[in-house]
Amino acid sequence: MFSLICNLYWKLSGWKVVGIYPAHIKKMVIIVAPHTHWKDLFIGFASRNKLKIKHAKFLGKKELFIGPLGWILKKLGGTPVDRFAKHGLVDQVVTMFNNNENFILALAPEGTRKKVNTLKSGFYHIAKKADVPILTIGLDFGNKQLVIGEAFFTSEDEDADFKKIISFFSIIKGANPNFDLRHLNSD
Repeated sequence: MFSLICNLYWKLSGWKVVGIYPAHIKKMVIIVAPHTHWKDLFIGFASRNKLKIKHAKFLGKKELFIGPLGWILKKLGGTPVDRFAKHGLVDQVVTMFNNNENFILALAPEGTRKKVNTLKSGFYHIAKKADVPILTIGLDFGNKQLVIGEAFFTSEDEDADFKKIISFFSIIKGANPNFDLRHLNSD
């Protein structure tokens, strides 16, 4: 039923996919941005369905996974994490990558729907430590396009990697343009 709703939403919303999703990659961190509005979530679920991504997960604080809401979140791909654990969030997620044959994690690199001046780095450290690639996906509301970048592994030059990521997102207009990432490109 959820798949049917996602298909219908995708068709009625008029969005299209630009780029090729690397379905052969079984483990990766997908960073989806800009995350500026609650409707990003619906585009995300519809996109996941459109691209036939079966193993995509997202993180949520463990407190959200109690009772009926927890069951729903897990069905949608939610994965509980303990934000206060001794071994830290990055290590918890790396363990998930190590313990699963197929594990795709989607995150918003801003960590919020508000305007940011820097990206969070957790996604980067997760990908580096788990030795999985990062895939950039842009939610371009200006053109109603899901823009898929190239998957890449982290390098020894973190600054250069972040410049590449920011460059990708700097041309993408968010649902709320005042909060997207276009202002981060210094080139």
